[in-house]
Amino acid sequence: MDPQAQPPTADEPSFASRLLREPLLHFLVLGAFVFGVDYSLNLDKEDPQTITISKSVKTEAHDIFAAGLKREPNDAEMKTLLDRWVDNEVLYREGIALGLDRGDSTIRDRIIFKALSVTQSGITLPKIDETGVRKWFESKRERYDTPVRFDFLEAVVTSDRSAETLQGFVDALNGKGKSDAESSLRVFKDRPRQNLLQSYGADFTAAIEKAPPGVWQLINSSEGLRVVRLEEIKPGVPADFDQNKDAIYQDWRDDTMAQLTTNAVREMGKKYKIREEEVKP
Repeated sequence: MDPQAQPPTADEPSFASRLLREPLLHFLVLGAFVFGVDYSLNLDKEDPQTITISKSVKTEAHDIFAAGLKREPNDAEMKTLLDRWVDNEVLYREGIALGLDRGDSTIRDRIIFKALSVTQSGITLPKIDETGVRKWFESKRERYDTPVRFDFLEAVVTSDRSAETLQGFVDALNGKGKSDAESSLRVFKDRPRQNLLQSYGADFTAAIEKAPPGVWQLINSSEGLRVVRLEEIKPGVPADFDQNKDAIYQDWRDDTMAQLTTNAVREMGKKYKIREEEVKP
């Protein structure tokens, strides 16, 4: 049959781009990434000064990441998730040691947050003036600038996906012949360039940057060939410090507190031995 576009589907929010902004993971409050696994350890059977990163912890960290970002975590991302799990375990044990489990003996998260509150109560933020905040803002500018954004369509062929068939489908979409390929249409709006790099790869991003608007093309991505039509490239817009000064200062406070809290928990964690179980392929 002639290629017919199905009704467009709304593009999903850019979960990955939001989650992976600096700092990579804010302390504790990680949404789906605050995972518990069966709390992993039975302190009656193991040295209370040893923290074991079990196979089940690794598996759940991997599965939650893959489900949320629709891709496999790399080694650095897995290390960050497991480091955060260890931080939570340190807080949990320190909370138990401080008697913070009273009335909450079966609610692990509350004990962790109580221990976190105790830890943060001893932290004092450094003083900073407007010049310092502005300097911090410039170092994090990618968080505030509106990036170059791409509007494009993808015709997802659901039948034969050979290169020859896809090229014939592209030609048909551009009014040159017919195609029997079945497809559905996906609509992407305001996709940042960094998101394209993460989702589709460098080759795809470079190709779509050079693509003429309104013309269907066969573009190679990190997961194979895609049938794509660029609609519009929207230029980036630099953020104005003076217009966002208060919000930027609050972000500095939040980031600095998160980093100081992490440092404090890691310092507490030095008295624990971290043991990691190997996961066989």
